[in-house]
Parts: sequence; C-alpha cells; structure tokens
Amino acid sequence: MLHRSTGHNEAVARIGWCIQERALGVITGEVGSGKTVATRAATAALDTSRNTLIYLGNPAVGARGIYHGIVTALGGVPRFHKASLIPQTVDLLAAEENERGKRVVIAIDEAHLLTPDQLEEIRLLTNSELDSKSPFACLLVGQPTLRRRIKLGMFAALDQRIALRFAMPPLAKTETGDYISHHLKLAGRVDTLFSDDAVALIHQVSRGLPRAINNLAVQALIAAYATNKAIIDESSTRAAITEITAD
Repeated sequence: MLHRSTGHNEAVARIGWCIQERALGVITGEVGSGKTVATRAATAALDTSRNTLIYLGNPAVGARGIYHGIVTALGGVPRFHKASLIPQTVDLLAAEENERGKRVVIAIDEAHLLTPDQLEEIRLLTNSELDSKSPFACLLVGQPTLRRRIKLGMFAALDQRIALRFAMPPLAKTETGDYISHHLKLAGRVDTLFSDDAVALIHQVSRGLPRAINNLAVQALIAAYATNKAIIDESSTRAAITEITAD
C-alpha cells in the first residue's frame, strides 16, 4: 500500500547503500514526513538470511539500554554491570558476522531524543574495530534537530564518522495529488473525488507532509459526507482545516 514518491525512493536507495557499506547514516525529516516509513521499506527488503535487523524505537532507555537492546536482539542475556555489558555487546556483534555470516543493521528511531552519552556510546561501538571496518550498519532516524545537534563541536568525532546524511523532502504539489489518488484507488475509488482546488489547499496547509495530508483528506471526506457532497471541494477542505486547527 506504500506510495513511493521521489523523495521516498531516494531515501530507500541511500539507506540501502548505507547498509551495504556498513556505514553510519543520519536520516532526518519533519514529523510525518515519512522517514520511518522509508527506513522500514529499506530494511524490509533485506535478505534475513544475510542480515540481522535490530530496531530500537525508544531512546529513553539510557546509555546502558542501548547495549541491553542489542544484546537481547542477538539472543544474549545482558550482563548486569556496564563494564562487562559493553564487551559482551562487541563480542556478540562480531560473532554475528564472523560466525553466522550476517551483517547487523541497527536502526534507532526518534534519535533526536538521544542523550550526549548515548551518542558517544554509539560512536564508540562503531570504533570497536580500530577504524579497520565498522562492525555494523547504523541508522539514526529523527527530526531535524538531530542533524543540528550532531554538528555541535562536542560531537565532532561522531560527525566525522557519518557517511550518509539525508533529509526527507516534502511532497511536491503534483505528488500530493498522486498520494491522495493512490490511497483512494486502494480503497476502491478510481474516479475523481477531490477537486483540484481541494488538493491544492491540502498541499498548502500540510506543507507536503504525508501524515498531515492523510489527516486533512480524511477530515475533508467526513465534511463532504456530512453535507451530502459527491466531490470534496475547497469548502469541504476548509471545513476540515477548521476542525483540525480548532483549539
């Protein structure tokens, strides 16, 4: 059911390259821009017999929590003390590649919430092989503040290790219309349901962000249904905007 826009396809291709190279990548975008969807699309295409995906969706677990999540995902029982948990994590990552022949991909969502300590732990993990190679591919997925934070001087060492930086672009006006049509077709509606004025207004208010487009389109459908309209026009869309933006 996924709508593949130009930005989405580019994100998937870049993420795929990052994984192939076992590199560190930073994928950022506004709330609802589709960065997590693109990451999941890229990782879903991986051969599970050759790749092990570790998805960490909640950064609010502290620095130790990252090690705990990796060890658990790799089938280990996390050791209690951090001093022994760190080498356990490094050993399991190495064993996954050297003994099982599988590449590890660590995807950390909501990465803009990572603390300085957590970012430093991630850098140290990628440096465990003395820069000879990266022991895993790592994707940091978050809001634009992540990109700005990493540029701070205190994260210079991490910043220098980043091989991929990609900011999810918003949908263009024509892509917004295609996005709406795509989902309508999935629902069984192939004729024109949204007027050009309605699509233009949805694009303007949503700023081309897919999640905002979804919300506005659904509310516009409800507004049109409530007034017995066969076509979602500009007035139905304005009613939807009022409903969503009302306090």
